[in-house]
Amino acid sequence: MPQFRRAARPIERDSFPLTLACGRVIEIARVRDPRARRMKLVVNERGARLTLPRGVADGTGLRFAQDHRDWLAAQLLRFAPAGRAQPFAPGDARPLPLRGVELPVAWREGRFVGIRLEADGTLVATAPSGIDATPLRRALLDFYRAQARADVGRWLPRYLDGLPRPPRSIAFKPLSSLWGSLSPSGAVSLDLALVLGPPAAFEYVLVHELCHLIQANHSPAFWQEVEARCPDWREQRRWFHAHGLALKARLAQLLD
Repeated sequence: MPQFRRAARPIERDSFPLTLACGRVIEIARVRDPRARRMKLVVNERGARLTLPRGVADGTGLRFAQDHRDWLAAQLLRFAPAGRAQPFAPGDARPLPLRGVELPVAWREGRFVGIRLEADGTLVATAPSGIDATPLRRALLDFYRAQARADVGRWLPRYLDGLPRPPRSIAFKPLSSLWGSLSPSGAVSLDLALVLGPPAAFEYVLVHELCHLIQANHSPAFWQEVEARCPDWREQRRWFHAHGLALKARLAQLLD
């Protein structure tokens, strides 16, 4: 009788949020690996990752991560950029990052709070005299979201024809470890910090998540789909490995 090997179960990946003791919410990458023999929690320059063996429930993994919250916080500090910059505040003359460059900021007094990008590359921040920093940081958050939406609005049409369906929605928010995710319903979440970095890196993450609409895994077939749309994806991934954590930290510092 011929012997048939049972097909290996694929590695599954998703993520979940975890609140640290200090109140900070981080995103933990969760990997279900049938080859793993025990739960394993690691932290590196890409963030935190929890590996679960076959048969271990999500709740068990969550409790394991919660039990190690103090260790996680300490490890994440090891990979944070040295020195903590001050958050964005009224009258701040430091340049602001956008699309891989630092843009000068010009201040104008006005009735309403807002930030706009001029044709010459200057960011104009408008605010009443004596304004508190909170609405100003909210305006900066709204500005970055609008710029991210504009970028995706330019890129998305060129990829839609090759997809089985369009994404249900695309949302932008700060993420602790991942750069993007795709929900079972087809909703895409992208890290808002992407708009601070080079556009090529941002577009690669968009392509990566769109390709999950075709292949809901990280199989060779998935990476073939990515390469067909983004031939330099390896270069972009190397950029994230080298600079990604600093990019996330910069956004967090500005908005704190």
